[in-house]
Amino acid sequence: MSKVRVWLLLLVMVLTAVSVVEIFAEQTTDKPKITVRQMKPQTVLYTIYRGNYEKMGGAIGKLYALAGQKGVYPRGSLCCVYLNNPQYVSSEHRLTEIRIPVGEDALKLAGTLGEMTDVKTMAAMDVVVTVKPLGQADPSAIYNYLYAWIAKQGYMAADNAGETFLGSGMAGNYAQMKSEIMIPVKKFPEKKD
Repeated sequence: MSKVRVWLLLLVMVLTAVSVVEIFAEQTTDKPKITVRQMKPQTVLYTIYRGNYEKMGGAIGKLYALAGQKGVYPRGSLCCVYLNNPQYVSSEHRLTEIRIPVGEDALKLAGTLGEMTDVKTMAAMDVVVTVKPLGQADPSAIYNYLYAWIAKQGYMAADNAGETFLGSGMAGNYAQMKSEIMIPVKKFPEKKD
C-alpha cells in the first residue's frame, strides 16, 4: 500500500471515529435537571455592583471585608442576582446584587452601611433551580431553557434570576465554578370562565 493510501485510510478512520463520537454525544446530552423548591426566608448582607461581570471580584472582596469589620459572619454561599439582561445592556452598565446570607442580628446594621450596601430580609419564595456545571463559560443556553420550561409548566418569573455559587465560590475562572441558577417563580393565576 502506498503512503498516500495509508494516510487517506487513517484520515477516513479518524473522521469516522469523530463523527461517531459527535453522534453519541448528541444522543446522550441531557437537558438540565430542573427542580422547583421553596427558599426559606433569609437575611442577607448585599451590595449593588455596576460593571462587567468579570471584574466583580473586588466588590465581592469588599463585601466580605465589610462583614468581617462589622462582626457579621456568612451563613451560606455567595449569591449574585442579575438586575438587568446582559443581552440588552452594555457590560459597564450591568447591575448585580451581590448577597451574602447572614444571621438576623445583622439587621441592626440596616441603613448604616452606605448608599449601595445594606442588610435586608428576603421573604420565602418558590424558585426554579438547575445546576450550571463546571466547564460551562456561557450560561445563556441554561437561562433560555429555564425560562422556556417555566412557561410550559404554568409558571411565570416573579423576580430577577441569580446564581448561588457552590464550593469555592467566586474564586477563579467562571467556567470552573459550579453554581445553582435560580429564578423566583409563581404560578399563573387560574382562569375563571
